[in-house]
Amino acid sequence: MEKNIAENPWTKLSREVKYENNWVRLEEDKVLNPAGNPGIYGVVHFKTYAVAIIPLDENNNTWIVGQYRYPLQSYEWEVVEGGCPENTSPLETAHRELIEEVGLKAAQMKLILEMQLSNSTTDEISYTYIARGLTYVGEQPEEDEKLSIRKIPFEELYQMTLRGEIRDSLSVASILKAKVLLDQGQI
Repeated sequence: MEKNIAENPWTKLSREVKYENNWVRLEEDKVLNPAGNPGIYGVVHFKTYAVAIIPLDENNNTWIVGQYRYPLQSYEWEVVEGGCPENTSPLETAHRELIEEVGLKAAQMKLILEMQLSNSTTDEISYTYIARGLTYVGEQPEEDEKLSIRKIPFEELYQMTLRGEIRDSLSVASILKAKVLLDQGQI
């Protein structure tokens, strides 16, 4: 007889919030593991969804954003990204972030990727859009953002990714998916 591997093998006995701020909540569950033994499981709950946008003009140029990332103490180049509060549309957030970070308004947005960013420890979900029909309206960065902006051919961004110059996981996955779709003529 075949076991249903889709069934949850964990038993949650209790949950305690260990830390919480405006963006995340750290929860610790007392559990019985799949072998039936007691243990704990920590989960980082994100109060936002991650949204990534790859704007492409008529020549497949794109815009990337450079910024200092505090947790890793490093400066990184990434696609346009932002947080989408719970109960807010990722599509609305994509339009807002595109204006905030690179000053572009998009006539069309196409969802190309939904992803679980680190499903062994977090519940963070991401959405990636391709933005087309671009009009420059001026950047509107948030107070905690000090951004550099570069306009480059998408192919250059793809090569940067292959060389390891783009290291943000959401950017890497989004760029690789966009490359496949561009090569197949789907975007």
